[in-house]
Parts: sequence; C-alpha cells; structure tokens
Amino acid sequence: MNSILGNVHSYESFGTVDGPGLRFVVFLQGCPLHCLYCHNPDTWNPDAGMKVRAEDVVEKIEKCRSYLRNGGVTLSGGEPLLQPEFCLDILLRLRALGLHTALDTAGSIPLSQSAPVIDAADMLLRDIKALDPDDCRRLTGQGNENTLSTLAYCEKTNKRVWVRHVLVPGLTLDTRKLKVLADYLKPFTCVERVELLPFHKIGEYKWRELAIPYALTDTPETTPAQLAEAQALFR
Repeated sequence: MNSILGNVHSYESFGTVDGPGLRFVVFLQGCPLHCLYCHNPDTWNPDAGMKVRAEDVVEKIEKCRSYLRNGGVTLSGGEPLLQPEFCLDILLRLRALGLHTALDTAGSIPLSQSAPVIDAADMLLRDIKALDPDDCRRLTGQGNENTLSTLAYCEKTNKRVWVRHVLVPGLTLDTRKLKVLADYLKPFTCVERVELLPFHKIGEYKWRELAIPYALTDTPETTPAQLAEAQALFR
C-alpha cells in the first residue's frame, strides 16, 4: 500500500513508562491542546518536526524488534490522533509484523476522525486532564467532550485502557475533584489501571526558549506524600 506522509517530533528506542514492557515510542508533531503543565510545547506546531513516511517509521522500529518482544510500540505526541491517516498506516504495518501497539492520547480529536485509529491499536494510554469542563478549558484551552466520548467508545468496543492524570497543586490536586474522577472511572470495565502522575517543571525551560509565558512558575511540584495520598484515594 502507499505510505502516508506525516510529521514526527522524535523517537525513543527504549521507553519504559509508555505502556507495558519495553517500548519504542514515536512522538508525533502537533497538538490542539496547550496544557499549562506541558513539558513538550515544542510539539504543538503541527507543521514542525520531521516529514517522514509511515513505512520509514516502521523500518526504524523493525531494527529494534528483538528488544520489543515483551513490549511493543507507542505512538505519542503531541497528540497522535491529530494525524489519523498517518497513525493508522503505521499501526496497520505494525500489526502485520505482530508488534503490540498503544496510543498515548488525550482523546481530544472527534471520533469521526479517530475511531479507525483507536480500533487499530491494541490499547490506549488515556490522558484525562480534568473531569470538569471549565477546569479542562483552563488547563488546556479546550473542553473535554471529545475526551469523555473517546473513553465511552473504548468501553463500548472493549478497548484496553490505562488512564493517566497529572496532579497539579492548586488545580487538579484536590481531594474532592479526585474523588469525583475516581467515582466516574469506577464503572468503566475497559480501564485496567489509573496512573497518577506528579506535576514537575522539567520542561519549563522550553517555554522560555519558545518565548511562551509559563503560568506555573510559582506552582510547587507534587510531593511524594501528596502523590501517595492521591493513590490511596483511588485504591
């Protein structure tokens, strides 16, 4: 089949935090969300990055295939679903090779565009920014309607899901909000685990380099005690 052209930001050959096992991670360029705590704002511009063909991406992955037997490949970003045709091409080629695949996505793209890509992946790493739509708009610049619709679609299609949620003091690190999120997620049989991620500022320097105002300079990072308390709540 003809190979689709897409924009890639970067690669990580031996990822250990982006799905089960050892993984090859492809970070795609472009994201419709501008999260206040984003540590890769250099991925936002959809026209930046490297122009590559899907078959060339898969060829690069094949060179590491022997290391991926107990892991697989994760398409991340940016927002990978912003390039649905490119992602689908990659996923179908990887399926033909027998490699496990995951999409690391906020689910911010309408299902009319994203559903075929979701269907082609073995699992999703679902980043839920905030359950309250106003909180979500404050954090990302957009609401969460597509995010919640995507999770409902995963439930309907029995798609394996790991949920991720960043704990930002003063924003998402709030006992009441966390309880509401836990209650919301509890009925979803597709959700295998919830990963609560501590807020950090290791990417703040990128905002300065890109001359983008960083709103969380004075926000403290999540402490181990706060993380443990939130994890206990979800358990």
